[in-house]
Amino acid sequence: MAQEMIEGINPTRMELLKLKQREKLAVKGHSLLKEKRNALIMEFFNILDRVKGSRDKVSDNLKEAYQDLTAAQIAMGDLAVKKAALSVKESIDIDVDSRSVMGVVVPVMDYDVKKRSIIERGYGFMDTSVKLDEASKKFEESIALIIELGEIEKTITLLAVEIESTKRRVNALEHIIIPRLQNTVKYIEMRLEEMDRENFVRLKMIKKTMQSEEAHG
Repeated sequence: MAQEMIEGINPTRMELLKLKQREKLAVKGHSLLKEKRNALIMEFFNILDRVKGSRDKVSDNLKEAYQDLTAAQIAMGDLAVKKAALSVKESIDIDVDSRSVMGVVVPVMDYDVKKRSIIERGYGFMDTSVKLDEASKKFEESIALIIELGEIEKTITLLAVEIESTKRRVNALEHIIIPRLQNTVKYIEMRLEEMDRENFVRLKMIKKTMQSEEAHG
């Protein structure tokens, strides 16, 4: 199988110098991209450990919250629970910022989920079940956990995309670009050596001819 080379390159010393510089930069870029890829993969798996724990927390918290809500519905009735829910005011402030992980911009959620008493939630405690208050507290905790989970999962998605992109670039440099540059450099070096030998032979022949003419002149 023929070795692939860069097409349309003239076998000159100037082109050889340019190609050697390109090869040097490509090798350096390949090394840096491999370091970036490895660092991103390490960060990815560190965050992946967090996401599993976060998902489990959300799942457990919501399960308990719905159990308490069901108990409150049994004790108070659906209508009373809905009436209490309608009296509750929003209590979440979220700001979305960002940070950079190896050049990847990922979200940072700055949030404040206020923990409130029965009175602060807006419904009275005389005609509500204690289970409704417990459900409310667990749902408030779940909201904070869901916001945190959303930040982690979005970060994982963005890192995964960047890892795949970096891997493709590493592979392209390693298996296509650098070998083509190296093969083209070797080809030009061989051609230049051949041309030097041809020139040397030509000069010898010219010198021999000139000496012969002088001898017969």
